[in-house]
Amino acid sequence: MHFTKMHGLGNDYLYVYGEVPENIAELSQKLSDRHFGAGSDGMIYISPSSAADFKMRIFNADGSEAKMCGNGIRCVGKYVYDKGYTDKTRLTVETLSGIKKLDLHTRCGKVKSVTVDMGKTQVSDDLNLTVGNENVTGTPVSVGNPHFVIFVEDIEKAPLYTLGPVIEKHSAFPGGVNVEFVQVLGEDKLRMRVWERGSAVTMACGTGACASAAAAAAKGYCPYGTPVTVTLDGGDLEINVQKDGTVYMTGPAESIYEGEANL
Repeated sequence: MHFTKMHGLGNDYLYVYGEVPENIAELSQKLSDRHFGAGSDGMIYISPSSAADFKMRIFNADGSEAKMCGNGIRCVGKYVYDKGYTDKTRLTVETLSGIKKLDLHTRCGKVKSVTVDMGKTQVSDDLNLTVGNENVTGTPVSVGNPHFVIFVEDIEKAPLYTLGPVIEKHSAFPGGVNVEFVQVLGEDKLRMRVWERGSAVTMACGTGACASAAAAAAKGYCPYGTPVTVTLDGGDLEINVQKDGTVYMTGPAESIYEGEANL
């Protein structure tokens, strides 16, 4: 099996063009292992679509399937353009959370960054959770997949590794949830760290950045209709939240290497 390892701000996946095999859960677990496999946050399969230009399916490192991946979809845009599957710089991609629109920004014939219309977010009222002996307040946000955004005063002291895995599997979220810890640095700057559902701590989460910016706008920390820089462990994303909830995400997409897996 031929694959391409790619990343968006360090959120890395193994990309394959073709149909998803029956043993995908086992395959994603095996190849994603950072000691005994290629090492990644999961696998993304790309194929033609009857509803859009292309279709993507995302499988986490634990074998579970995700509905959407913001960093992953930017790399899908780079993959299909750089490899000659399309010459269009405006694409549609079918995902389990709907069809997303991509604008590819190229330089010297290669895609360097991508702007994604992520659709409309849904920001719910704050939710108080009992986690062990603690009460934790956060903002549930849907970006086609579920997020729980917790605002903190100091991101370096955020209990990412202790609260993240517990909240991910909390009974309030029957299907699991992505957990973001966010520090407001200014009206146009956020610092975010993430515990991703099915993949644990990752360098970046595109949908998480969108959820964090949407929650910040709803709380009045950041204005609507203005680009907000969200700094993640792997780098910066530019997020623009509209008043109607529509979110635009712009960020880089990079290829790392090509590989062959003997299965």
